[in-house]
Amino acid sequence: MFIQTEETPNPATLKFLPGQPVMQSGSADFPSRDGAEASPLASRLFAVDGVEAVFLGPDFVTVTKGDVEWAHIKPALLGAIMEHFASGAAVMKGDSHAVTHAEHDGPDAEIVGQIKELLDTRVRPAVAQDGGDITFHGYDKGIVYLHMQGACAGCPSSTLTLKSGIENLLRHYIPEVIEVRPVGV
Repeated sequence: MFIQTEETPNPATLKFLPGQPVMQSGSADFPSRDGAEASPLASRLFAVDGVEAVFLGPDFVTVTKGDVEWAHIKPALLGAIMEHFASGAAVMKGDSHAVTHAEHDGPDAEIVGQIKELLDTRVRPAVAQDGGDITFHGYDKGIVYLHMQGACAGCPSSTLTLKSGIENLLRHYIPEVIEVRPVGV
């Protein structure tokens, strides 16, 4: 198995491409060790000293490190990913932690549908290129609430991405959108 790595805009996060599917649907975000037991792969990665967060995407894994050098932990991370896929173990236990957009009913359902469509077709593929994901969290009185995950969470350019990129895109196509705000979950 050959695992490629790519840098992300977040210098503390590295993207690993194992060359096979990681998540069958959705994504899984582990911003800390809490809850990592839901994923045997995330558990293996958190066992490496210096790992602070793990994000599992459709065909990639992003790992965020603490105050350690990539040269010191990258070989152990590559080994953990390789061992996991060689073992044949599931990436997730059951259907737990698969993240998708939040549901939204009510009078704004049509606007929310348009927002989700733009996020899925225009935004999420671009964000996945950088090792992250972005999910719809809510809409209220013209304000769109989005949750950034993986390499995007804590990235120095995440505010610029939200304001200059995503907000402008949504405002262009959906006049009811006034602003985009990040949320933490």
